[in-house]
Amino acid sequence: MASTSKVDSSVDDEAEEEEFERFDDFTLASSWERFISEIEAICRQWLADGSKNLLEKGAIQLDSSKNLYKAKSELKYFMKSYCMEYYFEIKKSGEFTVWDCTLHDLQLCFGVKEFLVIAPQSASGVVLDAPEASKLLSAVAIALSNCSSLWPAFVPVHDPSRDAFIGIQNMGTIFTRRFEADRICSQVPVKLMHLEGLYELFVSKFAYSTLDFSMHVFKVRFTMKLTYKTLPYDDDDDTRGEDVENTEPTDFPGGESGNRTQWDDDCPWSEWYSAEDLVKGFGLVVIWSEKKVEGSFEMAEIENSSPHEAEKWILFPNIDSWKGNRIGFASQLLLLIDAFKMSFEAQFMEDFVSVENPGSDNLKSSMVIPSPTIIDRVLKDLFHEGVQLPDFAKGQHRSSRSIKGAPLESLFAQFCLHSLWFGNCNIRAIAVLWIEFVREIRWYWEESQPLPKMPVNGSIDLSTCLINQKLQMLAICIEKMRELNEEFQDCIGSNDPSPADIKEDGQAVDGSNNLRIPDENFDRNCDSQLTADGLRESGNAVQRYTMKPQDVASVDKKPSDFVRRGSVGKVGSMMLLKSYQSMHAPFTQDAPLMTEDMHEERLHAVEAFGNSFEFSAQLERDILLSDMSAFKAANPDAVFEDFIRWHSPGDWLNDDGKENGPSGIPAVEDLKENWPPRGRLSQRMSEHGNLWRKIWNEAPAVQASEQKPLLDPNREGEKILHYLETLRPNDLLEQMVCTAFRASADTLNQTNFGALKQMAMKMDQLYITMSSVLKPLQANNLSGDSETIEDLRRLCVVFEHVEKLLTVAASLHRKFLQAPRISEAIFSDFYDFYLPKMGRGSGQEDVQMEFDMKLQLRNHERQLVSNMFMPPTANQSWRKVLSMGNLLNGHEPILREIIFSSSDHVNGGHYAPSTPRAYQQEIETYRMYICGTSNDLRVALSVTSCD
Repeated sequence: MASTSKVDSSVDDEAEEEEFERFDDFTLASSWERFISEIEAICRQWLADGSKNLLEKGAIQLDSSKNLYKAKSELKYFMKSYCMEYYFEIKKSGEFTVWDCTLHDLQLCFGVKEFLVIAPQSASGVVLDAPEASKLLSAVAIALSNCSSLWPAFVPVHDPSRDAFIGIQNMGTIFTRRFEADRICSQVPVKLMHLEGLYELFVSKFAYSTLDFSMHVFKVRFTMKLTYKTLPYDDDDDTRGEDVENTEPTDFPGGESGNRTQWDDDCPWSEWYSAEDLVKGFGLVVIWSEKKVEGSFEMAEIENSSPHEAEKWILFPNIDSWKGNRIGFASQLLLLIDAFKMSFEAQFMEDFVSVENPGSDNLKSSMVIPSPTIIDRVLKDLFHEGVQLPDFAKGQHRSSRSIKGAPLESLFAQFCLHSLWFGNCNIRAIAVLWIEFVREIRWYWEESQPLPKMPVNGSIDLSTCLINQKLQMLAICIEKMRELNEEFQDCIGSNDPSPADIKEDGQAVDGSNNLRIPDENFDRNCDSQLTADGLRESGNAVQRYTMKPQDVASVDKKPSDFVRRGSVGKVGSMMLLKSYQSMHAPFTQDAPLMTEDMHEERLHAVEAFGNSFEFSAQLERDILLSDMSAFKAANPDAVFEDFIRWHSPGDWLNDDGKENGPSGIPAVEDLKENWPPRGRLSQRMSEHGNLWRKIWNEAPAVQASEQKPLLDPNREGEKILHYLETLRPNDLLEQMVCTAFRASADTLNQTNFGALKQMAMKMDQLYITMSSVLKPLQANNLSGDSETIEDLRRLCVVFEHVEKLLTVAASLHRKFLQAPRISEAIFSDFYDFYLPKMGRGSGQEDVQMEFDMKLQLRNHERQLVSNMFMPPTANQSWRKVLSMGNLLNGHEPILREIIFSSSDHVNGGHYAPSTPRAYQQEIETYRMYICGTSNDLRVALSVTSCD
């Protein structure tokens, strides 16, 4: 029995379990209720997570706002899929700012903060069926009510172009807000183009429709925002031509291009190209703060008022920050890099244009050479544009000399800049231009004509490239040849004066300088071209002489004075060893000029033969011979030891142990008491067979003006021309690349961009980067596949970004000369925005990022900005219909946004006894947001009611 009872009880339990399994929960029986339950579960999860956890779970930040994020979830109802999005803020702001530019469209329309949007996952993304929209909104409202959430919810409806929404918000146990927004996309009724009509439209939502609104007073709150934009630039202001290889103005930048004026005509780069103004225009937001209005007539007065009466002016620039295929120095420098890579394929520049070259057919098909007319115009600009020397320090940055190129205004730098725009900077065009360039230089040499854009005095600037050094030395050689020719012509054209024409003191009556009369004053006049500044100092001599004015004027009245020639004056109180005569410092020839390669040859010779004293003297034999001859002419009674005391005081040792004066000159009182000076030569000077003494014995007594020049201009000039004519293509292009980068940067450095510190810092960084990247080109051991080529390409990208920044800086500066605060503020924000892009080239375009900046103007800046809105011409405004009022210099706003609102006290009503204390205060009962122009109008209405 016991076992039987156990079996029966187990059967009953199984029957009860089967009955429980068949139980149906009718509260979730319908799909509608399950859909509401699913929405409720999602909302509860979002409420529980909070904003921080939602961010960790992948909430997305909106592009239009840095503080607004959205989380989304997908759900299904029957055969349809929906997407529900929750928009929330991270930083909870206190008061709601009406005209905050970062607000979401629904926040602006309805004055809400956090909200939900549920929409079907379809092509249109809106609910086209009105009953379906109402049912969907009801489901969300029920779910939010079950969650005790006060989030407003919206559903997009109608056609997507109408931006229409319906929405609902549970505000507690009593009040409910309903939302509705729609747009008129066709012609707007004339009445609704004016503030009076819009005011009456809002009043009609809560006043009796039979009333004449213009005759009654309805106090409502009103605020307005107007947006203006400057007129776009005309099409003919665009960049001049993109085909730089076939148009003359591009191949020859200095040529005329009509009477058309460009925005950058006075910018330093305008000589080479016209840059597109990246500052496309400006927008202006004018805001009337919230105020109470009481009738249609007051609205009419506001419509007729000037924008200057508004409380706030906010400026926003339209800057095209990412423009591909832009013509400028950077684009042409990149082409020069391509030519540099090809330069390793030939031995001579003529090979790139020679018909016999096997690869010339391929070059001819892909690379075009400009016409001879353009070549002549380029050469004319290089060689025949004025004879006055330019300012070689013009535009030079303090770091320019760290780049081994040529100064901006020099002949070779101008050649490189012209090459950038000549025939699209291909290797064949460069070869043709170089050949003609060298041919023109030879003409100047053979005709002894001054070489343009090159200095003819001073020393060779070894910090520049070798070609510039050669051209500078050639210019000096030409000048020397001209001087020799002039002296030769003077000698031929002059006649010897008769004895009657000579005064008793030995001076010629006609003042001719051709006679070499042994008179000291005459000798100094003849040597006037060799000034004291031109005297050389030997390497170990501290100072050859100490000369005072009275010393130069005083001359010893001794017989030897009448044969002294080429003296610049006494050397302090120093006396000659063999005669009681003052030592005189001679005029000497300047040391022969040497370029960098000549210095290197001498250095290699020293390294090969050892740094011996005798070998150094052999290298400087001509200079020593010239100095010794001049010293003998100025001091006829001098001996070798006198020359050493003057030329190399360190090699004269005093026997008495007393040290020489500050300049190696004994004290005056010692000279008077102890003459002749007691001392001896140093060991190296007293050795047997000393080369210096041999040269001294061979040196004739000839003053510097009558000596053979140390520099042979004819020989050195021919050597320079041979160098230019046989220069290897890769050597030429290496120097062209360095010079082109330096000259381009120096040109941009002349741009006036005011006190924009970021731009100045970027220019400093550019020079440092160029100096580092271009340094390997000085080693002269590159190849066509060298990694340096890629480094140069990356340098072009950096240069391009700096060039763009500079264009923006220059444009902003000239537009706000009278208000520098505006240009500095805009450029500072733009610099921070653009900086992350500077690691990418133009091909890596990021179209999703746009520069968006708002700047509130001060009162004294308003007039300047107002003047930027030039009155439109008939051609510019032929399609416009002035119908909205609030004109700014003839411009009507492109967008007008208005918010009307009214409030009421909740008391004395049906729900007043149960109204929470929080609602005993004034609440916003009606709110209308209006946005539009004369062609469209959007209206968003929210109404609060007691349910």
